[in-house]
Amino acid sequence: MIRQPKFKVCRRLGPGVYEKCQSQKFTLSEARKAKATRGKRPKALSDYGSQLREKQKIRLSYGVSEKQFAKYIDSATAVKGITPTIKLLENLESRLDNLVYRVGLAPTRVQGRQMVSHGHFIVNGHRTTVPSYNLKIGDEISVREGSRGKALFVNVEKKLKNLVIPAWIKFDVTKMIAKVIGKPKEFDSMFDPNAVLEFYSR
Repeated sequence: MIRQPKFKVCRRLGPGVYEKCQSQKFTLSEARKAKATRGKRPKALSDYGSQLREKQKIRLSYGVSEKQFAKYIDSATAVKGITPTIKLLENLESRLDNLVYRVGLAPTRVQGRQMVSHGHFIVNGHRTTVPSYNLKIGDEISVREGSRGKALFVNVEKKLKNLVIPAWIKFDVTKMIAKVIGKPKEFDSMFDPNAVLEFYSR
């Protein structure tokens, strides 16, 4: 995947796309830019442009390629009896790298993907190095015994003291074991999945 400067992407799509942009540095940068462009009216987006932007927001936030994202869309629209937006949410949230991020073991999804690739996690007793590994209800994810002493996992309890864990995940921070106990219910408010599905239905 071709990487673009994160601040530049966030200016175009919004600060919620990358964790790096949810910082004071980015806020100050945006304030300076707004002052410099004061009085200039932004160009209105077409319906296509708005849908494309929503697609990019979700895809880049979860760190998946165009090809991967298209497969998730196909999967979401092919299943009968379930709303496509909910299935798309499940496809993205059930990735192993996303769960590592959601429970706070990785500060970003990018780092979560790297940590999984380096073999730091065990899924149902087996070492897994596939960031896109699809988790299901009942799956248990733990930090590999040989990785627990690494700097990545030092003082985990202190780091996660104020973190709110999603309701569909049960996490024992002392043992560093997470278990999928349900399914994610809704997208973050910054995303508009319906616009994304409309984009792919063209």
